[in-house]
Amino acid sequence: MAFDAPLRIAQVAPVIHAVPPVDSGGTERIVFDLTEALVTLGHDVTLVAPGDARTRARLLSVPPSLSHWQRERRDVPPGVPGVLESLVLEQLRLNLHRFDVIHCHGEFCHAAVLGERRRHSLTTIHWRVDELDRALFFAGFPDLPVAAISQAQGAAIPAANRLGTVYHGLDPQRFNLGDGAGGYLAFIGRMTDQKRPDRAIDVALASGHALRLAGDIDAGNPRWFERHVLPRLGSRIAHVGPVTDAQKQHLLGGAAGLLFPIDWPEPFGLVMIEAMACGTPVIAWRNGAVEEIVEAGVSGFIVDSVEEAVAAVKRLPELDRERVREAFLARFTAERMASDYVTLYRRLLAGGQ
Repeated sequence: MAFDAPLRIAQVAPVIHAVPPVDSGGTERIVFDLTEALVTLGHDVTLVAPGDARTRARLLSVPPSLSHWQRERRDVPPGVPGVLESLVLEQLRLNLHRFDVIHCHGEFCHAAVLGERRRHSLTTIHWRVDELDRALFFAGFPDLPVAAISQAQGAAIPAANRLGTVYHGLDPQRFNLGDGAGGYLAFIGRMTDQKRPDRAIDVALASGHALRLAGDIDAGNPRWFERHVLPRLGSRIAHVGPVTDAQKQHLLGGAAGLLFPIDWPEPFGLVMIEAMACGTPVIAWRNGAVEEIVEAGVSGFIVDSVEEAVAAVKRLPELDRERVREAFLARFTAERMASDYVTLYRRLLAGGQ
């Protein structure tokens, strides 16, 4: 195969949300933007995904995503995600011979289904990789090539598995430069102790700004929202729930800044580049991949405490929103992401890791 010849690529999506997602679903958003960008680059791309996906690529589909069934029914059995994943992987198994490279974005079971094709596969893990489940996974599949989504995440991936690092990217046409005229601060993320919206509330109150919190209440720990967020809502602190792309543009474009007060080793932090795409500077806690994404003094500020975040809010007017968006365009577009992945695909096909 000529080095620059189009590749036959399978993108294997998770089964929780549609591709692209309606609101929540950062992984599915990346799978969609990557798939579309690869099509634009001229590759022969197949998306293997739940049936509520939409794409310009060829689609191998199964019944709709878990989110679809949760909207349709109150009594979705807990085994439905496993069934949907099995159906996706069966579609993959039946069509393995059609692809040069198989790129998987799911959890674990694909590694067994791939069998001898593992050497021509790539797995992107969209979650932390420093816990027992991943340690067991990597030990069991030392021949599975893995792409990290940040250097911070990649540090916990064994050298035998780690093929390279590809930062996330987004379609820049989905976001426009906003003027920040709303003057409020924004937070987008799950209402959980990992994302720490309570810290965002502390910063907003101490700096005298209104705050708009967007995101789902964590289904696995709804009492955290009830204890730490709900009692503090009021005229200046609002929870607007999950947001669509259009709502996200409005929320981020009108915000003076995005607060990203995480309390865990964030493997990437997609909302940071969504904010940057709107020209909205980011104030983020130093953890995980934050220092790789935010350019201090250019696209935002990196802090270690509520007090430092309050001081950073006062400095937001120093940052040029056009320059913030330029930082996004220079580093975090879907086309750049797709090109970086193609480099890894060709390395796999050349037999080198």
